Formats: sequence, structure tokens, C-alpha cells
Amino acid sequence: MTLRREAFLDHVKERGEYRSAQEAERAARVVLALLGAHLVGEVRAQLAARLPEDYALILLNPLQSAEPLSPERFVRATAAWIEGATEQTATWDVGAVLSTVADAAGDDLVGRILLQLPAGYDLLFGRPQPT
Repeated sequence: MTLRREAFLDHVKERGEYRSAQEAERAARVVLALLGAHLVGEVRAQLAARLPEDYALILLNPLQSAEPLSPERFVRATAAWIEGATEQTATWDVGAVLSTVADAAGDDLVGRILLQLPAGYDLLFGRPQPT
């Protein structure tokens, strides 16, 4: 089921402890644009189908990435795209958005998403995998 835009943003805002919907919006747009560069094919399309239309379009038209980013580099890239962000605040941003994405996607799709990403993203999604 697709989340409504307001519900998605409310979840991100709550998890990120943002003061405004604009802060949550900014984090969601950056993180989804970066995530979209790492996902391909049916997995990206299925995830987009579970997101509000605005965010689905961002995921489907991602920023370009020459190579898959490790979780640490993903966080640093997020910090670089959000004005005034630090790696610490970007880690918070990424967690708020990706845990909301994981809830919208469901465990099966999250598992397939994680197969397309370098090791360690499970923690960013708030879904630690057994080792």
C-alpha cells in the first residue's frame, strides 16, 4: 500500500525529530535521490510504487553515482547535499528517511533492496541483519 505524502513526511519528521515539515522534506528528497542511484530494475520500481508520487519520482530519477557508495560514504554524500549538515546530522537524516522507507516497503522488499546495496545498509534502514 502506498503511503500518502503527509503520512510519509509525518513519519520522517517524527523519527528525525525535525522542527518543521520542510526539514523532513529536505532530508527525504536528498536521501531518496541518493538511494535511487543505487537501486535498479524491478526492485527500484516496486519501492517507488510504495512511496508517495513526489518521492517515487525522485527515486526513479536519481542523482548519478559512478559507483555504489559504502554506508559511510552515503552518509557523507547526504551531508554534502544538505546545507549546514554534518556527518552526525546526516546519519540522523538517513536513518529517519530510510527507516520510514523500510516500513513502507515491508520486510521482503527491504531484503531485496539490501541485496543491491553494499554491506552495512541494513543498519541505515533500521533493520540489522544477523551476521
